[in-house]
Amino acid sequence: MRILFIGDLVGRSGREAFIHHLPSIKQTLNPDVIIVNAENSAHGFGVNEKICKELFEIGVDVITLGNHTWDQREVIPYIQREPRLVRPVNYPPGTPGNGHIVHTLRDGRKILVVNAMARLFMDPMDDPFAAMAQLVEKYPLGKSVQASFLDFHGEASSEKMAMAQYLDGKISAVVGTHTHIPTADAQIFPKGTAYQTDAGMTGDYNSVIGMRAEVPIQRFTRKFSIEKLSPAEGEGCVCGIFIETDDKTGLAKAIYPVRKGARLHNTH
Repeated sequence: MRILFIGDLVGRSGREAFIHHLPSIKQTLNPDVIIVNAENSAHGFGVNEKICKELFEIGVDVITLGNHTWDQREVIPYIQREPRLVRPVNYPPGTPGNGHIVHTLRDGRKILVVNAMARLFMDPMDDPFAAMAQLVEKYPLGKSVQASFLDFHGEASSEKMAMAQYLDGKISAVVGTHTHIPTADAQIFPKGTAYQTDAGMTGDYNSVIGMRAEVPIQRFTRKFSIEKLSPAEGEGCVCGIFIETDDKTGLAKAIYPVRKGARLHNTH
């Protein structure tokens, strides 16, 4: 299976860059499934129904979220009726929406897509390791699903890498989001799980992790700001990961970084 995962869309710049570059990325990589983290797509904070529908219309199969899941309150009724919009699996029981989906491709193959949120330097959450242990046991690779993918949304690189090591050989890929900086550690672990600490963001890199630089600078230098954070609006860059898996085993055969757009070195 050929899996394309795109890191956090940030504001209009991120959405426009993704929409603009997706046709050429698809032509080059010919993905079987497209997964996008869109938790910062609505003016930098959360996502809404309109944006989700736009992404689904251009070919996105699954949308994942993170710590900004509930920033746009209108998403609450929508997430309860749209299974392709996936919030972190380790929210407490009774939280609206679902933390995973088994997505069926047109040819009948299936992929388990999970969103989980880390806990170190993040909001208090249920144990993501326990949640993932249950899911990989329920959906074993090469049996009930041909591939499985975890978007692990977290701050600490150590926690993300620990999750991938914990799941090595039981899941096709673990890719981190949230820090908005693409890391250079794309690899396949010894038992066959693909990994990268962070896919990076899709947005304007002439910024502070996607936001206009003035307000973060004020907060760092003066410890206060009278303005709210808002997304930078320059030309964006698409950042993500492309993974190939073996349909028989579900394990990864290759992992490549994807970067296309302004400022960053382009490679896919």
